[in-house]
Amino acid sequence: MRQIKTLITAIFFSLVCTTISVKAGAEEINKGDAAAFQEIITFQIMAFQADNADAAFAFATPKLQEIFQSPENFISMVRQGYAPVYRPKSFEFGQTELKDGHPTQVVTIVGPSGTLWAALYTFEQQPNGSWRISGVYLVKQPGAAA
Repeated sequence: MRQIKTLITAIFFSLVCTTISVKAGAEEINKGDAAAFQEIITFQIMAFQADNADAAFAFATPKLQEIFQSPENFISMVRQGYAPVYRPKSFEFGQTELKDGHPTQVVTIVGPSGTLWAALYTFEQQPNGSWRISGVYLVKQPGAAA
């Protein structure tokens, strides 16, 4: 009986250590993924600037594509509600981090009217291992860009 308790304790300890190790690893975003996020954002902004709805739409997750149903609906929504992303004067990448379990790339954007914004791009990994944009949250920053 004592051997069984020892074995169960050892298995439990091993599982806890493995879970802690996996969780710690999952909370870090590797440099390759961070570089992919920045590339995806850059290409999507370039697609917006060229009014290439198909290309911009391709960077969105299947769930977002289902919601907007077409590239035209998607780019129309971006034009109306996300002018800083649609026509930025400039943008610069900040920190890549996990927010609420979602990989998030922070981007500082100077909008078309010179207003400073923080854009929080969230990403979702696809079954084939690639990444797509799952959301963008704009936060107006104090002051204006120089």
